[in-house]
Amino acid sequence: MPKKSLRGTMLARRKHMAAEICLSQSIRIQQRVMALPAFRQADVLALYSPILNEVFTEEIFQEALRLGKTIAYPRVRGESLDFVLVASPQELEPGAFGVLEPTGSRLVPSGALDLVLVPGVAFDLEGYRLGYGKGFYDRVLCGAGRPALSIGLCFELQVVDRLPVEDHDQCLDLVITEERDYPFTPSGRCMLEST
Repeated sequence: MPKKSLRGTMLARRKHMAAEICLSQSIRIQQRVMALPAFRQADVLALYSPILNEVFTEEIFQEALRLGKTIAYPRVRGESLDFVLVASPQELEPGAFGVLEPTGSRLVPSGALDLVLVPGVAFDLEGYRLGYGKGFYDRVLCGAGRPALSIGLCFELQVVDRLPVEDHDQCLDLVITEERDYPFTPSGRCMLEST
């Protein structure tokens, strides 16, 4: 199925989730993230502001703040993302595409991120994700300046066997759903473990 058709199908699937299910499953996913050694060890992490029934990240933000971690959120700048330090939800306001973005000016290079949480429309069993078609996260995740660890957050209903992949598409290190973790090798093969 072409990316555009798949994107429409998956967005519709996620849109029809009841609000209480989206919330309860988001809480489970966030708890799974916060239980990871990689989360505990990360000094600098990047979160995202959810839209259109994406997995929420507020509990991760609060826990990271409590633990004294440095937190950044992405802000669209032309064709790329800048990561900007955020100390409070009040530092976020609607920006590009209606997504809450940081208002501050203190930038964090993507290569300085120990952990980046990545949203998406669909994710597959080889570590690839389907986003909204702008390629922002693919540009962040490639090259020498990529974050140390990239984790996709999604609901199990967003996981498919295989996505159409193009040369610019980048693999994630891990995908977490409300039911399991999907870790990937550098080659993009899933090493499924149900935890």
